[in-house]
Amino acid sequence: MIKKKIGVFGGTFDPIHNGHLAMARALKLALGLDEMRLLPCHQPSHRQPAVSSCQRAEMAELAVADCEYLSVDSRELQRDDSSYSIDTLIELRAELDLDVGTDVSLTLCMGMDSLNSLSSWHRWQELLGCAHIAVVARPGTSLPESGELVPWLLEYGGSVDTINRRAAGSVAVFDLGLVPISATDIRSRISTNESIDSLVPDTVRYYIKEHGLYRSKNSI
Repeated sequence: MIKKKIGVFGGTFDPIHNGHLAMARALKLALGLDEMRLLPCHQPSHRQPAVSSCQRAEMAELAVADCEYLSVDSRELQRDDSSYSIDTLIELRAELDLDVGTDVSLTLCMGMDSLNSLSSWHRWQELLGCAHIAVVARPGTSLPESGELVPWLLEYGGSVDTINRRAAGSVAVFDLGLVPISATDIRSRISTNESIDSLVPDTVRYYIKEHGLYRSKNSI
């Protein structure tokens, strides 16, 4: 019997925004999680973030300061090389098994765009050995229709029920009806001195202004 359910939501958070927070909160509620942890990625293998790992983590901490339902797990910032989800999940699973026992459901949360690129991830076939995967549908994206992910999804497709009953091993897709917000758009707005008032928490907006991030020169 599952004793505890934990979700982890990784990303570059470059910068963290209200869309990230809404998705994390909605998934926590939909899955009935006991914890939802944000995992800032140190050195993503797919692209170079616009600001430092430390700054992205500090913005994440500011964003969740008043959110009782979210926390920040900064373990990936301790690594000297690229961050791989499989390494983080193996580490987390070992910690949870030691601290709580093997009856802990661990879920890696991601958007549909990340799912579609999953087969390019480092040791992606091993992810379900450590955790479930919860995927949030996004406008303009859909489940893969060809390639090795198609039979994989058919074999491991699950639901909230499987996440509640098992420690790992299934993929569940959710349509939460969230309004999409893009970090790329936010960085572009800052670089052209456009407002981002409704897109990020005020504490994050003040931090970006104070540190002059994303080439912002004037008030935002």
